Amino acid sequence: MKKEKIAFILNYAPHYRLFIYNLLARNINIDFYFGDIPNSNIKKIRYEELLGFKKEFKTITYKSFYWYVSSISLIFKSYNKFVLTGDPQILSNWIFLIIARMMNKKTYLWTHGLYGKETKIQKKIKLIYFKLASKLLLYGDYSKNLLILDGFKEEDLIVIYNSLDFEKQKNIRSTLIKSDRYIKYFQNNNPILFYIGRIQKSKKLEQILEAMNILKSQNINTNFVLIGGMDIDYDFDQKVKENNLENLVWQVGPIYDEMIISQYIYDADICVSPGNVGLTALHSLAYGTPVITHNNFTKQMPEFETILDGINGFFFKENDVNDLANKIKKLISKENRKDEVSRVIDEKWNPNYQIKIFKSQLSTN
Repeated sequence: MKKEKIAFILNYAPHYRLFIYNLLARNINIDFYFGDIPNSNIKKIRYEELLGFKKEFKTITYKSFYWYVSSISLIFKSYNKFVLTGDPQILSNWIFLIIARMMNKKTYLWTHGLYGKETKIQKKIKLIYFKLASKLLLYGDYSKNLLILDGFKEEDLIVIYNSLDFEKQKNIRSTLIKSDRYIKYFQNNNPILFYIGRIQKSKKLEQILEAMNILKSQNINTNFVLIGGMDIDYDFDQKVKENNLENLVWQVGPIYDEMIISQYIYDADICVSPGNVGLTALHSLAYGTPVITHNNFTKQMPEFETILDGINGFFFKENDVNDLANKIKKLISKENRKDEVSRVIDEKWNPNYQIKIFKSQLSTN
């Protein structure tokens, strides 16, 4: 008997999701459709590498709202289940969800859910939007608990977590040994603070520089290494100069080769993301490097849940650089076993776990 085909209608196709999308396509009969985010600084998947790719919709944008031209026509095709991006600013999705309910077709919103920082009107709009769907596919338990408090049934809230290319990272991790890359570059043996991701204002990376100077006043010297592209509206170079740390900061730039990235992360002592942490946490923990980020979970991305305070990282008081410096000092002095740091990725935050949840939901419901 031919498998039921499911349509995924998603807002964008970021390069780092190629592995999970292809894994989904091998395990579930999926057709992929995408909108587009104009002027996105995130590298897009090469569609010829994506199994089950069907179409990228022309996307009309107005301020922060989106409309996917002709996407609604899919509801009238042979699909009976749809997975959509759970962003209420995609206006075409509202119409899609309403028609799907009328036609008794199942819809799943893949969404961050609630953060806890929404205004009353933002929250109300989100809750109305979410209730149009059959079920929600959530990145973490934090949002699930918030939605339960707002009256959602637990069985309609499916936590799928998030992932990067776990199998590739796991295989690479098994081959890694410490290199002297940082010693050669900096000409010192200081502990290495590390960040990987987009270098932008929201990440508050200048707080790391301030913490480095606080530690320096305590005779604890550190180096800071960054991998990622720089936003044009964030003058990080000036921040480095203001803190007199030019010789202790290395801006490597963007890298997309995982073999190269892995060694940078593995050799580092601590990954620090003073703003929200996101996929940076997954990437760092996968190679056994602990993570520090802030403790205001209403402003965090779901991946903060991978950090087990005091075990594979720390939370510091938001915007408190003295507390950040203190947490860095604690981690520097702590013996961090690579296998212990990465355990949470091996157990839940990986594609194999996600596929198991997706199959249980999409194949039987």
